[in-house]
Amino acid sequence: MSYGLLRVNAFLSSVGYPAENVRVQIRDETGELISELRTDEEGQLPPVRLPAPPAEYSQDSEMPRPFSQYDVRAELEGYNDVEIGNVQIFPDSTAVQNFSMVPQYENIDIPYPVLWGDFPPKIPESDVKKLPFPSGLAVLPEVVVPEFVVVHNGVPSDSTAANYTVGFKDYIKNVASSEIYASWNKEALKANILAIISFTLSRVYTEWYRSKGYDFTITNSTAYDQAFTFGRNVFQEISDITDEVFNLYITRPNLNQPLFTQYSDGIRVVRDGWLSQWGSNELAAQGFSAIQILRQYYGFDIILREAKKVEGIPLSFTGVLQRGSTGSAVRTIQSQLNVISNNYPLIPKLAEDGIYGEKTAQAVRTFQEIFDMPISGTVNFPTWYRISDVYNAVTNVEG
Repeated sequence: MSYGLLRVNAFLSSVGYPAENVRVQIRDETGELISELRTDEEGQLPPVRLPAPPAEYSQDSEMPRPFSQYDVRAELEGYNDVEIGNVQIFPDSTAVQNFSMVPQYENIDIPYPVLWGDFPPKIPESDVKKLPFPSGLAVLPEVVVPEFVVVHNGVPSDSTAANYTVGFKDYIKNVASSEIYASWNKEALKANILAIISFTLSRVYTEWYRSKGYDFTITNSTAYDQAFTFGRNVFQEISDITDEVFNLYITRPNLNQPLFTQYSDGIRVVRDGWLSQWGSNELAAQGFSAIQILRQYYGFDIILREAKKVEGIPLSFTGVLQRGSTGSAVRTIQSQLNVISNNYPLIPKLAEDGIYGEKTAQAVRTFQEIFDMPISGTVNFPTWYRISDVYNAVTNVEG
């Protein structure tokens, strides 16, 4: 028997405020109760070990379904119950399911991943877009990672479909968890995530839908854009990679915009110049790196470029902070962690002295543990931006 892990995090309104004592029930596909637990003061459950199919099922498109599914229900007095159906568990992977305990949405059923389900194929578009005439907010002067994207829950012309405002990284993690298998080779995951990021940033940079009069950034229709299910679980492996590369995009040396990186499963739909999802995992198994995989599909002249600005972040990452570091960046981290600790009291209060000592390292380790990050006690690129995200959420709650 193979197993995967499920981590559950519960919040009041946003990630800035943990929800304690939420009763969480996990049931299998027969409806049998597998586990019933309550969240701790950080709004978390200990990881729950759940049966999953053998790992080899996800490496071949002809094999049986490679994931198991569970229904997860969260209840807290004074808040609407939330039930999320079909939370997917892959072997030797960690699924992360977040609950926002506010009366904002109905019960959620997660559809199959695109590779397993029946979704309309993408409508081909040019990989380089003709930019609309700049006016007002139209056409950014440079590629910027937005704080949020607005996702339209249907085809562009469906005016009755809901719009969801989602954090940029949360959107990328959701799409990748909906499109591909978390149990794939890491380099395949990275290649696919970079393609998803570039696809999204192309829509942002060209204001593709807003320039046509729509009030959203992107749709969840796979015919036009990328699969997205509001409220679905994401996977730790996908989350970690996204945190590492979310400000990188695919382009060409003489191109100012992100490449519109279309892709398909590579079996039911095969197109020249598009990434093959199944093919990317086969190449990774042969030892190809993520950039080598991408060049096999998008051309050997492509490069990865860094977006210079991340919206909503008061101070950009300037370098790794660790024991012995000093200066204003350390003071910024200490100040932000002190604010976060008001809502997450396991994080110790710090002297805002700009000196990265053991107590600061311990506070960082505790933060990383609470927010499902690799625990190092070092503020690297992913940790810097995750601290900024949570700090913004906490200050917004307090405001």
